[in-house]
Amino acid sequence: MFKEERQEFRFEWSHLGDIQFGRPNLGNTTTVAVYRLMQYSLRDSAIKHTDPEKAARIFYDAGCTAGKALYENMLGKPESLEEFVARLQAVLLDLRIGILRIEEADPQKLHFTLTVAEDLDCSGLPVMDEAICTYDEGFIAGLLESFFGLPFYAKEVECWCTGGRVCRFEARPAR
Repeated sequence: MFKEERQEFRFEWSHLGDIQFGRPNLGNTTTVAVYRLMQYSLRDSAIKHTDPEKAARIFYDAGCTAGKALYENMLGKPESLEEFVARLQAVLLDLRIGILRIEEADPQKLHFTLTVAEDLDCSGLPVMDEAICTYDEGFIAGLLESFFGLPFYAKEVECWCTGGRVCRFEARPAR
């Protein structure tokens, strides 16, 4: 599954395994600290072995893959934008990823501004000089690509780590 070299993504939902079988006592949950421990140590290692720009691209791509997988396996086939947003809000809340809100939507141009409050990646971190939710950018792009059927680009424009109290993203079709 992970030994072979490749140029394309091969992630499948089944790679997550049978969590109920494998964790009969501990179950399907852990803490935000453990999630962040894995994410930030992986990011640190990616930067060490490549550079900050390539590491960011890796995290964006991973988020995009995850967004597409979550859409395919947890959102069903929403028939309208409203249904897509409602299902996504419910799933993100249920999984404790964050609280999604659409601030602005231009369905004709496919431009969106959305926020995630209590974001899993950064809420509660100290203010620093950079937005850090690169994985979330890719995640949002993957979700939107799956729903609309065309590549999307998402960029974080405000982050808890830049002094905001929500993470704000701009999303539009990729060029």
